[in-house]
Amino acid sequence: MKTDFDEIHPAKASPPRQVKPRKTGMSAFWKRQFHTWHWMSSAICLVGMVLFAVTGITLNHAGDIEAEPAIATREAIMPGSVLRTLESMPTAAPSGTPPAPVPAPVADWLAGEFGISTAGRVPEWSELELYIPLPRPGGDGWVAVDRTTGDVTYEKTDRGWIAYLNDLHKGRDTGTAWAWFIDIFAVACVVFCVTGLLLLQIHARKRRSTWPIVGAGVVIPLFLLIFLMH
Repeated sequence: MKTDFDEIHPAKASPPRQVKPRKTGMSAFWKRQFHTWHWMSSAICLVGMVLFAVTGITLNHAGDIEAEPAIATREAIMPGSVLRTLESMPTAAPSGTPPAPVPAPVADWLAGEFGISTAGRVPEWSELELYIPLPRPGGDGWVAVDRTTGDVTYEKTDRGWIAYLNDLHKGRDTGTAWAWFIDIFAVACVVFCVTGLLLLQIHARKRRSTWPIVGAGVVIPLFLLIFLMH
């Protein structure tokens, strides 16, 4: 029911809401692509980046982190049937050729006796001894076999989990699989940084501090390298 007030002051209709047109074209396409590549590369880099950042700190303060290596030594006698497989092996490799690999019976016996793998190891042959270095992340090791008596000595050194992580950072004695991981991780980090820079460029108009902060990230390390490093 209308009143006199309604006739004098009719209700004003609210203006239609204006919807901003959605951006189209190549710029919108590349913006979406940069966002996709950025979050995907960050997901790939997440664990690796934390690992390399933490081990960067531990490597930078390696002298302040005390670690006493634990050395374990075991001895055994190689059975004669296995020892005889070493009789036909050369005492040294000819010049320019790789050393002969460890015979399969000897490798199997070492694996069963000490739980070590000689696959991919480069042995050192001499007239009296077979010596196999066993370097590994966070430690070291070796096994020596007396080719005359069959006496076997196995030594294992463990320098702790911090040394283990530091060696992963450096790729020291980590094998082919980890080397591939580091390469893939490095590529993902480059994609993460480049797409982040491109996204900064896109949003720089609304964030005036963008380029001063980026510039500081360039100038500070250059200043340290030029003036404070000797």
